[in-house]
Amino acid sequence: MQNVSISSFYHFIEIQNVEDIRDALLDFCVNSNLLGTILVSNEGFNGTITGEKLDILRAFSFLEDRLELNLSISNKARWNVTKSPPFRRMRVKIKKEIVALGREDLRPFSKVGKSIEPKDWNELIKNPEVTIIDTRNKYEIDIGSFPNAINPGTDSFREFPSFVDELNEIDKKKPVAMFCTGGIRCEKAAAYMLEMGYEDVSQLNGGILNYLENIETEESLWEGECFVFDDRVAVDSELKDGNYIQCHACRNPLSINETESEMYTEGVSCPKCINKISNEKIEGLRERQKQIDLAKKRGEDHIGKVMK
Repeated sequence: MQNVSISSFYHFIEIQNVEDIRDALLDFCVNSNLLGTILVSNEGFNGTITGEKLDILRAFSFLEDRLELNLSISNKARWNVTKSPPFRRMRVKIKKEIVALGREDLRPFSKVGKSIEPKDWNELIKNPEVTIIDTRNKYEIDIGSFPNAINPGTDSFREFPSFVDELNEIDKKKPVAMFCTGGIRCEKAAAYMLEMGYEDVSQLNGGILNYLENIETEESLWEGECFVFDDRVAVDSELKDGNYIQCHACRNPLSINETESEMYTEGVSCPKCINKISNEKIEGLRERQKQIDLAKKRGEDHIGKVMK
């Protein structure tokens, strides 16, 4: 099977006509045979799409023209290739925030932390004076992170402000370095911490994926795998498909050993959630998985290709 390109991208910018942008962008992507998800809001856009690289670049140019951007989305985007598309449909959705912090009043394009390139990241986080914060969720951190990074223990990014509110042991004048998967969460988290009075806040430009793409394995400080929000579930230090699958009940990543447990049923439950979900939900998940299996036998997708 021929490889297809995957690109993850975002940009914080004020957008007024979100409905018009959503409709035009969806039509363009569908007509270009692209698959994936793009979020649009008043604070910017955020997406991951897959298809032929030339078609993705054309979609970027289309968005740049519609928003009159003075930048190249492709230069900031993260790229990878895979043997099969990790998405089954194309969605362009309007959201209150392109990454949900629960602070619609925050404008990340107004308050910006220091952007640290991957080549300078190792030196920064080796400094004992720097507080390192992983802004991702607990289930992501469980399978990989940078050494000495604080795990906020959050189940969603919306819980990050509460974590910051309880971060009393850190001197607000001392440097803080933050990172996430692709850069968007740590960039918004940096804006929030600046608003909360922290004076020296940095974020890893392009996130973990950009770091892994640009830093040689023997020089890398990354430990483990990196969770990604598509059918790959995780990638290793060389950005190749990782060794985890995802439980469709609780969305947690599962190792090979966990899938061999008696408590694991594909699409239904896993050792991390079997005692937390109701029998009614289990039956619903069993039926969903049955329909997915039947669709596969017919050579069809269980879900459609287009959604607003």
